[in-house]
Amino acid sequence: MFLSFLIIIFQYLIVVVPLLLTVAVFTLFERKVIGYIQRRKGPNKVGFLGVLQPFADGLKLMIKEPIIPLNANIFLYVAAPILTLLLSLIN
Repeated sequence: MFLSFLIIIFQYLIVVVPLLLTVAVFTLFERKVIGYIQRRKGPNKVGFLGVLQPFADGLKLMIKEPIIPLNANIFLYVAAPILTLLLSLIN
C-alpha cells in the first residue's frame, strides 16, 4: 500500500519537476531577451548571469504575506485555488 503510494508520487515528480525547470528556463530566457531589446542587462543579480533569478522569484512568491479579506471564509479562501489545481491535474 505505502509502496504503491510512493511509486505514484514518484511518477508525478518525474513529470512535474522537468516541467517546472523548463518553465524557469523559458522565463529566464524571456526576461533576458526583453532586457536586450530594452538595452539593459536583464536579470543578473542572483546566481551566475541571473540563472537563479526564476527560483528567487518563486521563493519570494511563496514567502509573501497572504492578504485575506476580513469577511472571507479562511478555509475556502485558501482551499479554492488548491482544489482548482488538483482538479485540473486529475486525468
